[in-house]
Amino acid sequence: MPRGQVSVVPADGLTTRARRNRPLLAVHTGEMKGKSTAAFGMAMRAWNQGWPIAVYQFVKSAKWRVGEENALTALGRLHAQTGEGGPVVWHKMGSGWSWSRRQGTEVDHAGDAAEGWAQIKRDLAAEAHRFYVLDEFTYPLKWGWVDVEDVVDTLVHRPGTQHVVVTGRDAPPALVEAADLVVEMTKVKHPMDAGQKGQRGIEW
Repeated sequence: MPRGQVSVVPADGLTTRARRNRPLLAVHTGEMKGKSTAAFGMAMRAWNQGWPIAVYQFVKSAKWRVGEENALTALGRLHAQTGEGGPVVWHKMGSGWSWSRRQGTEVDHAGDAAEGWAQIKRDLAAEAHRFYVLDEFTYPLKWGWVDVEDVVDTLVHRPGTQHVVVTGRDAPPALVEAADLVVEMTKVKHPMDAGQKGQRGIEW
């Protein structure tokens, strides 16, 4: 969108202001790193606007405290102390299962994922937050642990002005079709291709 100019003005009956402020459903997918990082960057912008933020982390160990969690929860504490920015909550859904499926059983993970999605549905219905990050949520969708049709219907018909960002590889086509903004991270080069493993400050 060069210079902030839209290429199409839809006949939707909305004013320019109303259309500009319409809440978005975004999907960050693709094989390359940066999907969650980009979502958390958007969350920082939302925090700066004073919006209540909720992160639902569906993948990675529940014991793994990633850098973005430390940063965003610190911003949440700053809001509580000074009123600056917005409140922040960070949920590690279920038992903290991993996309590698090395811990627990598939049945346990499926139940955890379903429970996590049920909580998100309750929060959306209550308009509990203004900005949501559903981190690595595409995996339980891909594996059939959470019903794609239910997710798409809930997100499309969410009330109020709630923005939602879903991250993870292999986003289902129905979710991609429903989203307002979709980005696919594609690898051009990666340090691991040259034998260099992830490092602190870059990967976590």
